Amino acid sequence: MRKLLASILALGCLTACTPDGSRATAASNHRNIVFVLTDDLALNLVPYLPHVRELAAKGTSFSDFTVTDSLCCPSRSSIFTGKFPHNTGVFTNSGPDGGFPTFEKRGNESSTFATDLQQAGYRTAFLGKYLNLYHPKDKHVPPGWTSWYGAGDAYGEFNYTLLENDQLKHYGAKPEDYLTDVVSAKASSFITESAAAGKPFLVEVATFAPHAPYTPAPRDKDSFPDVTAPRGPSFGKVPTDATGWLAGHPPLSDADITTIDADFRKRVQAVQAVDRMIADLETTLDKAGVADRTVVVFGSDNGYHMGEHGLNPGKQTAFDTDVNVPLVAAGPGIRAGATVGVPAENIDLRPTFDELAGVTPAAEVDGRSLVPLLSGAAPAWRDVALVEHHGPGTDPADPDKQSSKSGTPPTYQAIRTPAFTYVEYTTGEREYYDNAKDPDQLHNVASTLTADRLAQLHHTVQTMTACRGETCRTADRS
Repeated sequence: MRKLLASILALGCLTACTPDGSRATAASNHRNIVFVLTDDLALNLVPYLPHVRELAAKGTSFSDFTVTDSLCCPSRSSIFTGKFPHNTGVFTNSGPDGGFPTFEKRGNESSTFATDLQQAGYRTAFLGKYLNLYHPKDKHVPPGWTSWYGAGDAYGEFNYTLLENDQLKHYGAKPEDYLTDVVSAKASSFITESAAAGKPFLVEVATFAPHAPYTPAPRDKDSFPDVTAPRGPSFGKVPTDATGWLAGHPPLSDADITTIDADFRKRVQAVQAVDRMIADLETTLDKAGVADRTVVVFGSDNGYHMGEHGLNPGKQTAFDTDVNVPLVAAGPGIRAGATVGVPAENIDLRPTFDELAGVTPAAEVDGRSLVPLLSGAAPAWRDVALVEHHGPGTDPADPDKQSSKSGTPPTYQAIRTPAFTYVEYTTGEREYYDNAKDPDQLHNVASTLTADRLAQLHHTVQTMTACRGETCRTADRS
């Protein structure tokens, strides 16, 4: 498929060149894309998703897929744009350095994978959660989307409003109003309509599940009665030589553990509707006769800890529980049953979707296309992934505001590889975890590193947090 794309691109702009400099080609020769993005779905939920596991068996999984920040808005901003937070300007969910207003004010909406593919002749649809502080009542439809079904504060899955293109529609508390089911049905209709029109399409279904309050569909609320949270080696254990925000953290109480188990059970219940949605969308693709021309991608905006490292449920840390998330892709040209172990990041999704559509990404994009890895090639690739976080969050209206019991790390920059995780805090403290010898990240050994090694790591962090576009794809080879 890459040879085909290369030969088409060599002919120049067969349909149009996009305003941001990306090149659009004849879309009819390229793949449809169905992208399911979940909210706070950690790797430990994948065993409870049979259709996701079937998707992995038919396609390729990434074992070292890292998000640019373990927080909703900055991560989603990176996904849309293919840029690190220091280039989107979105580091938090609200305030001057985060949220939808900052994303829009910084001009990010004018250059996303949606604008790329729409310029290339694709029909595009967005359904579900967009960005924090997006309000349907404002009737704002971002550029690049043919069809728009955006929600605001719909974490409870019921009693919410969707902006359906230019019309507001309220949904109540009936079982058929359950949000995951609603967006699933609308996505299937869009696929059917696009296939009937003979148009290539991109669909993003962005669920609120399994974000707190972890609301399951009514038919799932009594399922998995005996499930408890995983008790891995890091459960209830603070790392040795922990930095200030975590050192001295009180042990999990019996009440904490009871709550963690109940919450994990609800998270398992909540993702059942997501799993069924994937099966339903695949059935729709088959019935529409376009399954053999469609790539299905499943992922999450960030992970979630539940007792690991002694923390109550939450995210925002640089631990693997929070930044290493699932990514699965299946479809034409993608290896079946394969696992890719090199560092991939959420900034890679935009250039991946672009290449599948025959579009050359804009020069400003920081990420790399995953298409060569999906096809089994071994291209020159990055060595490290970058994570950037501003904190602790203080906005009481932020649905992701955390107490110290759940973790309130200060601002940090981190680099992660399969071999190690290195973190620099603005407090001057550092963390280094040997992911090969210490996969549960229980021993901070930063104090044992030589001055030369620390200087090398610091240089990589500084170079990556200042990179832009092409320079990001040289800085990450350090």
